[in-house]
Amino acid sequence: MKKSLYTTMIFGLMALSIGFLQSCKNKDPSFAKVYVRSSNDQLVEGAKVIIIGDIENATKTFPYVDTLLTNSSGFAQFPMEEYFTEAGEENPVGVFDIIVKKGADYGEGYGFRVRIHNTSVKTVHFD
Repeated sequence: MKKSLYTTMIFGLMALSIGFLQSCKNKDPSFAKVYVRSSNDQLVEGAKVIIIGDIENATKTFPYVDTLLTNSSGFAQFPMEEYFTEAGEENPVGVFDIIVKKGADYGEGYGFRVRIHNTSVKTVHFD
């Protein structure tokens, strides 16, 4: 009887330990948020934003390309979970280049560092 009670207690403690370890993992989503401003510093709605993984950067970055339009608040928010799932936990940072276009207006941004489980923000101005 004592042995079965002892065994049950050990298994219970092991289950609790595993539960605590799983709950400590960071599950916050990753986003790359890009604001687009005109040459007179106004936020721009409907601009095409292209984010490109800078594979030649010293920080190991995997190939990645995505395109969104800015919303009425002048930003495009890219969900980066797919990128970080492919990159793996051992690569918690990626570096990206950004191209923005609207009509004849054009702008670029370089060296945009995006971190896993964070929202990274960058502003790009039209030339």
